[in-house]
Amino acid sequence: MAELDVAFASLRAPDGDERFVALRRQLGVTSFGINLIALEAGERGRIHRHERQEEVYVVLEGELTLALGGGDERVLGRGELARVGPAVRRQLINAGPQPLLLLALGGSGEHAGRDGRAWASWDEPGEGRAPQEVPLPEDLSR
Repeated sequence: MAELDVAFASLRAPDGDERFVALRRQLGVTSFGINLIALEAGERGRIHRHERQEEVYVVLEGELTLALGGGDERVLGRGELARVGPAVRRQLINAGPQPLLLLALGGSGEHAGRDGRAWASWDEPGEGRAPQEVPLPEDLSR
Protein backbone atom coordinates (compact mmCIF):
# COMPACT_ATOMS: atom_id res chain seq x y z
CA MET A 1 0.00 0.00 0.00
CA ALA A 2 1.35 3.44 -0.90
CA GLU A 3 2.18 5.86 1.91
CA LEU A 4 -0.73 8.23 2.55
CA ASP A 5 -0.20 11.99 2.50
CA VAL A 6 -1.61 12.46 6.00
CA ALA A 7 -0.14 14.08 9.15
CA PHE A 8 -1.38 14.60 12.71
CA ALA A 9 -0.76 17.15 15.46
CA SER A 10 -2.24 18.13 18.82
CA LEU A 11 -4.13 21.23 19.94
CA ARG A 12 -2.73 20.95 23.46
CA ALA A 13 -1.25 24.13 24.88
CA PRO A 14 2.55 24.30 24.60
CA ASP A 15 4.74 23.54 27.62
CA GLY A 16 6.51 26.15 29.70
CA ASP A 17 6.75 29.74 28.51
CA GLU A 18 6.18 28.91 24.85
CA ARG A 19 3.25 30.84 23.37
CA PHE A 20 3.37 29.76 19.74
CA VAL A 21 3.24 26.35 18.06
CA ALA A 22 3.77 26.26 14.27
CA LEU A 23 1.27 23.54 13.39
CA ARG A 24 1.93 24.21 9.71
CA ARG A 25 5.41 22.77 10.08
CA GLN A 26 4.27 19.82 12.20
CA LEU A 27 1.62 18.95 9.63
CA GLY A 28 3.65 19.78 6.52
CA VAL A 29 1.06 22.29 5.28
CA THR A 30 2.38 24.41 2.41
CA SER A 31 -0.62 26.41 1.16
CA PHE A 32 -1.59 28.32 4.32
CA GLY A 33 -0.39 28.98 7.85
CA ILE A 34 -1.91 27.37 10.92
CA ASN A 35 -0.58 28.16 14.36
CA LEU A 36 -1.65 27.47 17.92
CA ILE A 37 -1.28 30.46 20.22
CA ALA A 38 -1.48 30.23 24.02
CA LEU A 39 -1.60 33.30 26.24
CA GLU A 40 -1.84 33.19 30.01
CA ALA A 41 -3.98 35.75 31.85
CA GLY A 42 -2.52 39.22 31.28
CA GLU A 43 -0.23 38.23 28.39
CA ARG A 44 -0.35 39.88 24.99
CA GLY A 45 1.33 39.43 21.65
CA ARG A 46 3.18 41.93 19.49
CA ILE A 47 1.34 44.57 17.51
CA HIS A 48 1.69 43.28 13.96
CA ARG A 49 0.30 43.20 10.43
CA HIS A 50 1.11 41.29 7.26
CA GLU A 51 2.09 42.25 3.75
CA ARG A 52 -0.15 39.72 1.94
CA GLN A 53 -1.61 37.28 4.42
CA GLU A 54 -5.09 37.64 5.87
CA GLU A 55 -5.65 35.85 9.17
CA VAL A 56 -8.55 34.16 10.89
CA TYR A 57 -8.43 33.71 14.67
CA VAL A 58 -10.53 30.93 16.23
CA VAL A 59 -10.91 30.99 20.02
CA LEU A 60 -10.69 27.45 21.44
CA GLU A 61 -10.53 28.31 25.15
CA GLY A 62 -10.69 31.51 27.17
CA GLU A 63 -11.35 34.99 25.87
CA LEU A 64 -9.44 36.93 23.20
CA THR A 65 -9.30 40.70 23.18
CA LEU A 66 -8.44 41.67 19.62
CA ALA A 67 -7.00 45.20 19.66
CA LEU A 68 -7.16 47.02 16.32
CA GLY A 69 -5.64 50.40 17.26
CA GLY A 70 -7.21 53.71 18.19
CA GLY A 71 -8.90 52.11 21.19
CA ASP A 72 -10.90 49.75 18.95
CA GLU A 73 -11.11 46.33 20.61
CA ARG A 74 -13.34 43.30 20.16
CA VAL A 75 -13.71 40.54 22.75
CA LEU A 76 -14.22 37.02 21.41
CA GLY A 77 -15.16 33.99 23.50
CA ARG A 78 -14.86 30.27 22.97
CA GLY A 79 -16.19 29.23 19.58
CA GLU A 80 -16.02 32.73 18.08
CA LEU A 81 -13.74 33.82 15.26
CA ALA A 82 -12.54 36.91 13.45
CA ARG A 83 -10.93 37.62 10.08
CA VAL A 84 -8.37 40.41 9.88
CA GLY A 85 -7.11 41.79 6.56
CA PRO A 86 -3.37 41.87 5.88
CA ALA A 87 -2.80 45.63 6.30
CA VAL A 88 -4.72 45.95 9.59
CA ARG A 89 -2.49 46.28 12.64
CA ARG A 90 -3.63 43.99 15.41
CA GLN A 91 -2.64 42.76 18.83
CA LEU A 92 -3.79 39.59 20.56
CA ILE A 93 -4.47 40.11 24.26
CA ASN A 94 -5.64 37.88 27.08
CA ALA A 95 -7.31 40.39 29.39
CA GLY A 96 -9.36 37.62 31.03
CA PRO A 97 -8.62 35.53 34.12
CA GLN A 98 -8.33 32.17 32.29
CA PRO A 99 -5.70 30.88 29.84
CA LEU A 100 -6.40 31.69 26.16
CA LEU A 101 -5.90 29.11 23.43
CA LEU A 102 -6.56 30.03 19.82
CA LEU A 103 -5.87 28.94 16.27
CA ALA A 104 -4.46 31.48 13.84
CA LEU A 105 -4.97 30.56 10.18
CA GLY A 106 -3.33 32.67 7.50
CA GLY A 107 -3.20 32.64 3.75
CA SER A 108 -2.85 34.76 0.65
CA GLY A 109 -3.99 34.33 -2.92
CA GLU A 110 -7.21 32.98 -4.30
CA HIS A 111 -9.04 30.12 -2.65
CA ALA A 112 -9.27 26.98 -4.79
CA GLY A 113 -12.91 26.27 -4.03
CA ARG A 114 -15.06 23.34 -5.02
CA ASP A 115 -12.19 21.04 -5.97
CA GLY A 116 -13.40 18.13 -3.80
CA ARG A 117 -14.28 14.70 -5.15
CA ALA A 118 -16.54 12.17 -3.39
CA TRP A 119 -17.51 8.50 -3.59
CA ALA A 120 -20.56 6.64 -2.27
CA SER A 121 -18.41 3.74 -0.98
CA TRP A 122 -14.78 2.71 -0.58
CA ASP A 123 -15.30 0.24 -3.43
CA GLU A 124 -16.62 2.79 -5.93
CA PRO A 125 -14.11 3.08 -8.80
CA GLY A 126 -13.11 6.16 -10.74
CA GLU A 127 -12.13 9.73 -10.02
CA GLY A 128 -15.19 10.46 -7.91
CA ARG A 129 -17.92 13.04 -8.37
CA ALA A 130 -18.68 16.51 -7.07
CA PRO A 131 -19.60 16.06 -3.36
CA GLN A 132 -23.08 17.54 -3.81
CA GLU A 133 -23.82 14.75 -6.32
CA VAL A 134 -23.11 11.98 -3.77
CA PRO A 135 -25.76 11.29 -1.12
CA LEU A 136 -24.71 11.41 2.50
CA PRO A 137 -24.14 7.93 4.01
CA GLU A 138 -26.41 6.52 6.70
CA ASP A 139 -25.38 7.70 10.16
CA LEU A 140 -24.04 5.26 12.74
CA SER A 141 -26.71 3.73 14.94
CA ARG A 142 -26.62 4.78 18.57
